[in-house]
Amino acid sequence: MKRIAVLGSTGSIGTSCLDVLKAQTTAMCPVALTTHRRWKELAAQCHECRPEVAVIADATIASQVDRTAFPTTTELLFGEEAVASVARRSDVDVVVSGIVGAAGLRGTWAAVEAGKVVAFANKETLVVAGPLMMDFARQTGATLLPVDSEHSAVFQSLTSGQKNEVKRIILTASGGPFREWTAEQIANVTTAQALAHPTWNMGPKITIDSATMMNKSLEIIEARWLFDLPVEQIDVVIHPQSIVHSMVEYVDGSVIAQLSPPDMRLPIQYALTWPERTPGVARKMDFRQNWNLTFSPPDLDRFPALRLGFEVAGRGGTSGAVLNAANEVAVDRFLKHELAFPQIPRLCRSILDAHQFEAHPTLDLLLEMDRWARQEALRWNS
Repeated sequence: MKRIAVLGSTGSIGTSCLDVLKAQTTAMCPVALTTHRRWKELAAQCHECRPEVAVIADATIASQVDRTAFPTTTELLFGEEAVASVARRSDVDVVVSGIVGAAGLRGTWAAVEAGKVVAFANKETLVVAGPLMMDFARQTGATLLPVDSEHSAVFQSLTSGQKNEVKRIILTASGGPFREWTAEQIANVTTAQALAHPTWNMGPKITIDSATMMNKSLEIIEARWLFDLPVEQIDVVIHPQSIVHSMVEYVDGSVIAQLSPPDMRLPIQYALTWPERTPGVARKMDFRQNWNLTFSPPDLDRFPALRLGFEVAGRGGTSGAVLNAANEVAVDRFLKHELAFPQIPRLCRSILDAHQFEAHPTLDLLLEMDRWARQEALRWNS
């Protein structure tokens, strides 16, 4: 019986993970659930899943939480350190890191420190601290398994050959809601339009990142460190149907792809059951119906955020932490109607260009650059 800690259980990744766990009750169980502030949803999950521990990361709301809403068998804790302590628990076998943004770095770092199997959907972990995280995992014996559908697809496709046989990996992108819009149309995008993703049902931050294609930029950077490949061996293709989740091209010309209907429960389950496969709850391909799959190159001029991803993946150092922090603030300001849609990548470019680059930063410096970039992004005004 695998014992699972789900960091960010009330988010889209967390709720999909609990769906998988409910269908795998003879093989695994959730022993710890965490949320940032959504304590009522966490309490409902605790009644359904009966974890041993529940954590509310934002300790400032402790006085507002009705403790009687939680099962008496579930220990309720507060604070970021409690999240990290859950990730380090000796009786936890797998840590699912589903916390969005740089906030997920601490819990993932704690899990890696403890040598856990870490199923991570938090791409920012490797965007901010990729080389440090991968080196740390090698030192502690931790196993990092990607939950992002694109990186899971690459991970699965890489089993078809040796690393020196890989020509390139190709990340697919839906293109978001504006893939066919002109630059003039994109200049006038509203918040409601940006939040209407045509394929995936995700939280607001990730949905906006998909609309700007910043999510693919972050995935390029993540892939650079996770698969230890130079940026020249990473490519992106627009695939609106989101059936092919990514591909690996080998030197002989063979292209191996992983296909499935868009359903995050599949890559989550693969990470939880790896190296085995078991029947699951995710939707299946139905080849009795017609499928039309299309692919096209991305337009870097209409989606300048994507260009930033290739640049930062090639440069490394402090640039990933700065890009990620600037983007998180830019998205928040867009959702608050403080920025226009095209200003999101402009803000990120400006903060990247202004920062003092360091090629081999420590974790402390990365966290310092994260704070600096957020402050600058809050002040930014084009």
